[in-house]
Amino acid sequence: MTWEVTSRVSGLPDFMFPSLIQVLSTLFNGLIEGQITEAIFTSMGRILIGFFVAVLLGLFFGYLIWRYELVEDTLGFLVTALQSIPSIVWFPLAIIWFGLNDFAILFIVTIGATWTMTINATSGFKNVPKLYQRVAKTYGSSGFHFIRTVIIPASVPQLLSGLRIAWAFSWRALMAGELLGGGGGLGQLLEAGRSLGQMDLVISVMIIIAVIGTIMDHVVFLRLERSVHKKWGTN
Repeated sequence: MTWEVTSRVSGLPDFMFPSLIQVLSTLFNGLIEGQITEAIFTSMGRILIGFFVAVLLGLFFGYLIWRYELVEDTLGFLVTALQSIPSIVWFPLAIIWFGLNDFAILFIVTIGATWTMTINATSGFKNVPKLYQRVAKTYGSSGFHFIRTVIIPASVPQLLSGLRIAWAFSWRALMAGELLGGGGGLGQLLEAGRSLGQMDLVISVMIIIAVIGTIMDHVVFLRLERSVHKKWGTN
């Protein structure tokens, strides 16, 4: 209500401060006609691929850092340094390496989540109680069986926290990559709205971005994290 009244009495043109009704109308039409819906599917496809690759790399690097002291002294330090670099800073290199296409955006998304996932995986593996490890080895567990049945299950709470944070980083990286790189998606639709002076479209896409981010964080990851903590009595 405040938004609607302010937009009407402010005297600003619609392209600068659209009314709430105008924004909701653009959002509804974009979903029904497919413009926004198609962008959502494009963005979700990209982030699912990039995030999946980032999780696998994060688990692999985390294992190496936990398992080998030499890797921890070298790669561990490098990961900490790389994690402090915003993922969008990699975009110029991504364009040089892959061109202005989907691969460049996927690279940005993957980079956005890999280092955070690596740090959390390393922390999770290191915090597995030594008692669990000694008991498992006493009963003959070793190699991949030891990792699968002891290390990973005991690290699940920490890994879930890592997944939640990594998703947030990759989601932001995706929007930045699409905004600069094109190729469709919500970020590119946001840029199209800006270039055409359609602020109602810009705000509509911002609403979609916020809704998807909130759903993934609170409905998926946070609920899953709380369920695991409650089940295992770690709260």
